[in-house]
Amino acid sequence: MASSSVVLSYSLRGGEFSKSRTLISVSNRPLTVSIPLHRRPHKNGRVFASISVSSPAVRTGPEDLVASILSKVSQTDRGVLLTKDKHKEVAEVALELQRYCVREPVKCPLIFGEWDVVYCSNPTSPGGGYRSAIGRLFFKAKEMTQVVEAPDIVKNKVSFSALGFLDGEVSLKGKMKALDDKWIQVVFEPPELRVGALEFRYGGESEVKLEITYIDDKVRLGKGSRGSLFVFERIRKSV
Repeated sequence: MASSSVVLSYSLRGGEFSKSRTLISVSNRPLTVSIPLHRRPHKNGRVFASISVSSPAVRTGPEDLVASILSKVSQTDRGVLLTKDKHKEVAEVALELQRYCVREPVKCPLIFGEWDVVYCSNPTSPGGGYRSAIGRLFFKAKEMTQVVEAPDIVKNKVSFSALGFLDGEVSLKGKMKALDDKWIQVVFEPPELRVGALEFRYGGESEVKLEITYIDDKVRLGKGSRGSLFVFERIRKSV
């Protein structure tokens, strides 16, 4: 909450303050101020009272909120290094951003493009076992991206370094379906794993559901069916 310092002056008449009318406003909203009893007489017979007042909470626009959430998740290994309180701060900004989401985000063309997964409240949600506490001991994630292609193709990729010297990646390709105005469902084919010269598929199909809670030309926020919060940042190709 913003704070400002105000100096109020009064004339001293017979040891008492003369009546004064002062109106202080911020953004056309009046502030209620209280004057402390401590009075400091001045040599010229005037008394000055210095007080601090708090202005009303100012709503932050979406651009500032986007900058805030990106700064909070920057250099945190996509959220892994954040404390519980810091995760809470990210969630609060995401909730505020949700107020500015378009009415039908699943129909918004901004959904298409290449995205960097910069944050997840649950480290194992993107990347599965490779991002678990044990998995991170052997696999260091280098990139986590998602490509959404019109009209309904989703491609996820996690590139990593295994044991510090062997490069590899896991990729998934799926088909997206809108469930309503905000929720989408993606059914992925079996993942494809590449480590060094080896390349093979394993496991079976998988399915995820995600609510799009905010989207613009820079970021996309989503919440999984189990409550995990995701922050995607658009990857802009350099010319």
